Parts: sequence; C-alpha cells; structure tokens
Amino acid sequence: MAEPPGFRAGIVTISDTRSSGERADTTTAVIRDTLEPARFTVTDAVLVPDEREAIEAALVRLCDEDGCDVVLTTGGTGLGPRDVTPEATRAVCDRDVPGFPEAVRAITGAANPKAYLSRAVAGQRARTLIVNLPGSPDGVREALEVLLPLLGHAVKVARGGGHP
Repeated sequence: MAEPPGFRAGIVTISDTRSSGERADTTTAVIRDTLEPARFTVTDAVLVPDEREAIEAALVRLCDEDGCDVVLTTGGTGLGPRDVTPEATRAVCDRDVPGFPEAVRAITGAANPKAYLSRAVAGQRARTLIVNLPGSPDGVREALEVLLPLLGHAVKVARGGGHP
C-alpha cells in the first residue's frame, strides 16, 4: 500500500533584527528540521519584521496562494511593544483553534514558567491551520514536541476527513 501524501507547510519568522540582518535566523531551520521527517514539506519560509501588515500579508499568501495545510509562525508573541503576531494571526483567521497554544503553555510552562507569558494563538483560515510558536530555538523545539502529534490529524480534519 502506498504511503499517503504528506502535508504542505509554510513558515513565517517574525523579527525586526533577523529581517534586517542584525541577527541570524535561528528558528526557521529548527522548524524545517522538525517538520520534514514528519511528512510535512516546507514549501516556503518567509522572514518579516514585527509589522502587522507584513505578517498578515505573508500569512494570507501562504494560505491562499501557496495552499499550505499548516503555517507556523515564530516570534512576536511576547509582551514587547512590537510583538503583534497574535493580532495579525487573529485578523486573517476565520476561527480560533485555542487548544494548540493552550497545550503548549500547559506542558512547557511546567518546566519553564516564562512560557505562560506567551500570547501565542492558533486559528484556521479556510482549511489552513495557523499556529504561533515562540521566537527562540529551544521554545520552538519544545512547542513542536507538544504539537507534532496533533498536527497531522488536525490537517486531515480541516480538509474534511480524519474522523474515526
């Protein structure tokens, strides 16, 4: 029996310093390296500043034009004045999927209480799931450990199937 096709994923890295070249992007590779062995093909990775319009435009393109099943963002979910990723995500989503960020905070917060300061959200734009991840490599790894077992099934359900 042939292996079922994988899933299409997009990555949006949100950072003023990384998008300007002041700092190296250290999270995109972590996401890619975690997703690809789990049958997620990363179709595009975008690096944008902490600007709501730029974030929204990247999310819409990856969902509507590139047809990603999942779009993962990294960065911009904290309490800083320029952290606007949750607001941009909500603006482009049709409905909320609160369980993803709740699970990440609940599980990672036990070992790192600073995880509770995250304002990360998740939502659905048509059939695409959008999930905000932390901005650090360790935070991304920890969040994906929680999310990866759920993402495949979530994509199948969002496509209209996947129910037992």
